[in-house]
Amino acid sequence: MSVTRLFDLVDRYKQLYPHKKDALAAKINGHWQTVSSKEFTSSVENISYGLLALGMQKGDKFATLSNNRPEWNFLDLGAMRIGGIHVPIYATLANEDLHFILKDAEVKFIFVSNQELFDKVFAVSKDLESIKSIYTFDDVPGAKHWSEIKNLGVQNSNAAKVLEISTSIGANDLATLLYTSGTTGIPKGVMLSHDNIISQLMAAQNLAPVGVNSRALSFLPLNHVYERVLTYLYFYLGVSVYYAESIDKVADNLKEVQPEIFGCVPRLFEKVYDRIVNKGAELTGIKKKLFFWALNLGLNYETNGANGWVYEKKLAIARKLIFSKWQEALGGKVKAAVSGGAALQPRLARVFWAAGIPILEGYGLTETSPVVSVNTLEPGGLKFGTVGKLLDKVKVRIAEDGEILCKGPNLMLGYYKRPDLTAEVIDSDGWFHTGDIGIFEDQVYLKITDRKKEIFKTSGGKYIVPQHIENKLKESRFIEQVMVVGEGKNFAAALVVPAFNFLNDWCTRKGISIPDTNAELIKLPQVKTRMMEEVELVNKTLGNYETIKKIELLSREWTVDGGELSPKLSLKRRVILSENQTAFNQIYSE
Repeated sequence: MSVTRLFDLVDRYKQLYPHKKDALAAKINGHWQTVSSKEFTSSVENISYGLLALGMQKGDKFATLSNNRPEWNFLDLGAMRIGGIHVPIYATLANEDLHFILKDAEVKFIFVSNQELFDKVFAVSKDLESIKSIYTFDDVPGAKHWSEIKNLGVQNSNAAKVLEISTSIGANDLATLLYTSGTTGIPKGVMLSHDNIISQLMAAQNLAPVGVNSRALSFLPLNHVYERVLTYLYFYLGVSVYYAESIDKVADNLKEVQPEIFGCVPRLFEKVYDRIVNKGAELTGIKKKLFFWALNLGLNYETNGANGWVYEKKLAIARKLIFSKWQEALGGKVKAAVSGGAALQPRLARVFWAAGIPILEGYGLTETSPVVSVNTLEPGGLKFGTVGKLLDKVKVRIAEDGEILCKGPNLMLGYYKRPDLTAEVIDSDGWFHTGDIGIFEDQVYLKITDRKKEIFKTSGGKYIVPQHIENKLKESRFIEQVMVVGEGKNFAAALVVPAFNFLNDWCTRKGISIPDTNAELIKLPQVKTRMMEEVELVNKTLGNYETIKKIELLSREWTVDGGELSPKLSLKRRVILSENQTAFNQIYSE
């Protein structure tokens, strides 16, 4: 059957996959609990009946602040069947931003996962007259439980009314309102229609190497459009969706679930790679030599046997002896890992592909629902260092200043209540200005070179592309995070967060006494000198005007909770600079 509205996925699932035992799954109290296709579709239907009985009307907004769990999907699709507009919100959002979103969207119903979030939302929403009820997914004393709505639906089944409402909902009607936190400023509500997202499913359905017998592990937040659209695609293809317990438990869950596919962000691939390499460094003798032989082989990987038959023979040995263990660490059955949200280091893509773990890097924004382009497993569908070919029906052109402009069925309806902001990013010809700088390689592969707003100019008039330099610096095992600075100054510099585990190991090997705190560790002259040596290695690959002349080491990692990273793990540059003004001033004090 055809799918023109997102809730059509439920009827399609009911028709095509009626006997599936694990449509969805979550780990509760140490055990994986599955949801059959019958339980999935009936829960969605009963949620729609229950919300209808509660008085939800077409166009009403409802918000979720929750971890990934099956209840999220029941609510999402159930409410949409009667015209509810989903406003998913990051649980880590600051109170003032949360208050703004709830007020701006005129949210009526809120669903949260636990006691902590219930308390947070209850306190923030006291003065908001639009809010009718707050429900919880976990059992929270004194709070309404989501199952009350489901039970209400069982008692008040009204299929005729739901059909009447759902029939009135068009493909171009608003389906969801996604507030982008960005790196600065007031949150903007991105309006996405049913067709915006469904156009993505239609374009990607033949690109994913999975089907009805496959499993996906989901651990990126569902309230981000990237993971959410992936999940809709899984539903379309009949893939079983297993929700990880938490980011900290992903490594364990990968081994337990043995997924064929999962979505990820580069930061997590970097951590996996660093952890593997650090373990390799702990080996001794022939095992250590074999490990780094395989690693170096993988770092030079090219597709389609381009390195010749001798290389391919060596790679087969490396996969059997070394890389097979990498595959086992990810469950042993991965056919593809999808990467998005930020730039993936080409060396990581190469080495994981060499290991038999294809990473498909793509590019997009919330405003583009989200995918603009993606590398694929198809012949000629991949080029390292790029974000692949354009998705079907998506158009891109490069403006004179290098900015990527986009147009297509995936382009948002606009920013909620902000026609002024909409007009700023969508020009009179309908092109969306992404704010990203890029080029086409070989005329078909899109390559992102930087963010337009993040490029800065030194006092000497030279333009610096920070992300390009930062990605090179993060290849060092000594460097965990880095931000290049120097706007308006006479040279470029960097704020560096060391990889403290590796740094401590290095100190031990060198016989350097390790202080009690990271703050004391980064003050050691030997440490500063060694970190600068890593920077100098990168400087050799840069133009003289963009080399990093000085660095300041920082003692604390940047995090989402700390406010230095956006939910998709992008650097909030202004926040980081503000927090580290003393270090910045130290760099440019002479």
